[in-house]
Amino acid sequence: MARVLTPRAEDFPRWYQDLIAKAKLADNGPVRGTMVIRPAGYAIWERMQAEMDARIKAAGAENAYFPLFIPESYLKREAEHVEGFSPELAVVTHGGGKQLAEPVVVRPTSETVIGEFMAKWIDSYRDLPLLLNQWANVVRWELRPRIFLRTSEFLWQEGHTAHATREDARAYARRILHEAYEDLMVNVLGIPVVVGLKTARERFAGATATYTCEGMMGDGKALQMGTSHELGQNFAKAFDISYSSAEGGREHAWTTSWGTSTRMLGGLIMCHGDDNGLRVPPKLAPVQAYVMIVKDGDGVSEAAAKLRDALRDAGVRVALDDRTDTAFGRRAVDAELRGYPVRVEVGPRDLAAGNAVVVRRTDGSKAPTPVADVVGAVLAALEADQRALHDQALEFRRSRTVEVSTLAEAIEASAAGWAMVPWSAVGVPGEAEANAQGVTVRCLLRADGSVPDSEDEPDLVAILARAY
Repeated sequence: MARVLTPRAEDFPRWYQDLIAKAKLADNGPVRGTMVIRPAGYAIWERMQAEMDARIKAAGAENAYFPLFIPESYLKREAEHVEGFSPELAVVTHGGGKQLAEPVVVRPTSETVIGEFMAKWIDSYRDLPLLLNQWANVVRWELRPRIFLRTSEFLWQEGHTAHATREDARAYARRILHEAYEDLMVNVLGIPVVVGLKTARERFAGATATYTCEGMMGDGKALQMGTSHELGQNFAKAFDISYSSAEGGREHAWTTSWGTSTRMLGGLIMCHGDDNGLRVPPKLAPVQAYVMIVKDGDGVSEAAAKLRDALRDAGVRVALDDRTDTAFGRRAVDAELRGYPVRVEVGPRDLAAGNAVVVRRTDGSKAPTPVADVVGAVLAALEADQRALHDQALEFRRSRTVEVSTLAEAIEASAAGWAMVPWSAVGVPGEAEANAQGVTVRCLLRADGSVPDSEDEPDLVAILARAY
């Protein structure tokens, strides 16, 4: 397998690129910084999307769609927002062979255009809360692109809500953070994220508070997996998102926004992948069990088809590989690269003994199993390996996280993993010093690990790391 992928320990970035190419997950697009998501990669994204969409709807939000093109003037209404996004904007100045009267921006995020329509749709306190989400593509002109992690165009969901009070807005931003984002990442993606508060320097442009889910990748670096923002009344005042209160006065709403993207695919690869390829957690996997005919003859095809059907009837997402005109070894390598959680290999020799071979991707084990017991063995393996992948990632994070007391120690520790240091030992000047050395404050936590309301709270802990 070393001839297929560069070993992770030898060159982690090259391993990442090799895996994406060899597993046929994605390719570079024709315009620098864009990507083509291939069917194998898109199937995983569809599963992420379905799981996330169900959680967002359970939280009461409804899906809508807003335009790709946004008038440039919209972004200029919220000064901090336009300043934060200006370096990344793609701006259209001509259309239909003519110069446009006003340039339009290709959607980098939709707070402004959705704010315009919230102002139109909200009149009374009875219209609140307004809970919206959209699945869309966005464009942020990326100077240092990397497939899934940073591309000039990517896919995501972005939620936008309006509330009558600050307390309601904060509660909803946190509900999404925990019930949609953290739950999906931990329980489906198997990535043990740390959930915390971004510093003022790191928070979203135009927000009053940004909450984040941070995952540790296989090289010890951090990846921001998703964020949820309190926007205060900044956008409400810029776009006059106001309502008549129960007392008859006119009040500005309190808004939130929150998003996750195809970056989660990059996180999945870098958190769980190994030198043999991708390892997809069973709950997420588009194909959970891959039934493979080793060699045809002696009733093998019939037995494999029956196993496929039995697994499907048991609720397993299953596929059958009967391409006996392609060498079995090559097909097995491809299955390893794709990260199918379980393979069921059916060949004449094993079948003559009444067995099939159950191969688990997580630990590489191979077990001859009576055909009648295969479904039970597969179900048990899927449950165990979902847990195993999460536990391995959690143990790795623990082994690469150190507690220190000074900024200098935190910066040094960030070369190999994460550092936990008192926020009081870092502060705003220390954060700037760390940034100058390629280290960022990933988030702030209370001493008990819970999410603070403000970076001004006493006794906070900062997590410092190098990041993607």
